[in-house]
Amino acid sequence: MLNHTARCLALATTLARGSATSAQDKHATDSKPKAKPEPTQGPTILSKKRRVVRVLGTHVTLQEDLRKRAEADLGIELQFSPGGSAEVLHRASTRPESFDLYEQWSNSMRVLWQVGAIQPIETKRLRYWSEINQLTTTGRLTPNAKIGAGDAPNRLLFVQPDGALGGNETSKVSFLPYVHNVDSFGYDAGKIPRGIPYETESWSWLLDEQHQGKVAIVNAPTIGLFDLALAAQAKGLIEFDDIGNISRSKLDELFDILMTYRRRGHFRGIWSSVPASVELMKSGESVVESMFSPAVFDLKAQGVDCVYASPVEGYRAWHGVMCLSVAAQGDVKDAAYEYMNWWLSGWPGAFIAKQGYYISNPQRSRKELTADEWDYWYEGKPARTDLLGTQGKVVVNKGASRDGGSYERRFSNIAVWNTVMPTYEYSLTRWNEFLSG
Repeated sequence: MLNHTARCLALATTLARGSATSAQDKHATDSKPKAKPEPTQGPTILSKKRRVVRVLGTHVTLQEDLRKRAEADLGIELQFSPGGSAEVLHRASTRPESFDLYEQWSNSMRVLWQVGAIQPIETKRLRYWSEINQLTTTGRLTPNAKIGAGDAPNRLLFVQPDGALGGNETSKVSFLPYVHNVDSFGYDAGKIPRGIPYETESWSWLLDEQHQGKVAIVNAPTIGLFDLALAAQAKGLIEFDDIGNISRSKLDELFDILMTYRRRGHFRGIWSSVPASVELMKSGESVVESMFSPAVFDLKAQGVDCVYASPVEGYRAWHGVMCLSVAAQGDVKDAAYEYMNWWLSGWPGAFIAKQGYYISNPQRSRKELTADEWDYWYEGKPARTDLLGTQGKVVVNKGASRDGGSYERRFSNIAVWNTVMPTYEYSLTRWNEFLSG
């Protein structure tokens, strides 16, 4: 399994775009205060070194506003190193000494755990653990909700007595559950007739011939692959026994279909960052594309009538994970726990709610949101006033309702979770072939 994982990681680096901001390998320290020359001076007192926590992850959560607020609240120094998903996963898996905390998505857990890059997190040290909702611990917000195929977070959360990861509750977890959301595709309702959520909006739109040359896809095999698999299945071009565990033969069948679309110019772009996805639609180069929530509200703020689809087939879901490096010890480890607890303390969850994300203990963040904000972002009710985003711009106009409705409704309709499949290595090879087209 380790050799298999190592090969996966080697291939994963070929997907990375650009260079990650390098984190320092050694913690920064304050210098000793200089003694004055007067002979009457008392003993020199060394200043206490400021604790530093190095956080490796993606731009989704490694945001400057969050870093500044956490530093002010905790009195620690945070060094953020954001990068592309494949890039940061490779670094975390091969150089655990280069970071203290790792922030990404649950589909990275199998790789990180198998190579021993992260250590178990003790739930008794997580101040708000008892508030974590059932989505993370059981896979469902409500008894009748769909769990979805693939790597649902509860399947990877608890460290079992034999060291494996599973859903049976123990006192140790592999990650801190925090930010999560459901993803789909966005479309410009000024150019595509608005669909009916959960009824006519469909993943098949990504492969609809009338949108040829105007479709963009996210460049990530554990994300974009499922967007396209859902699209091909919804269009009736292929049928999967288990879309969260696609066999090699089915991958070949899928990519044969996708390469046909690629060669005839169906895809306008394959983006690697949220700003790039925004620019594709804002410029009119794409009218429908894989999309993350912040891009939707960014486009709305810029006057584009972007709709985040509620596919009749169900969403592709993801769950954020915060992992503790196996190398983190002593004061650094203590500070890392403080930062993890800070994330669930209320304000951070309210901040990311304004970008369309959810937090694992939402009731604590509720007091940090206005009643209008809570009702729109979590309850799916029409906005009673204009609502501002994290940058102080209006992202929701009065009277608008959130695409897909409430938190419960959206997470009751999951088709598949972002997943590292057993065929991950082979899917990377086929994905690269698709990119080179």
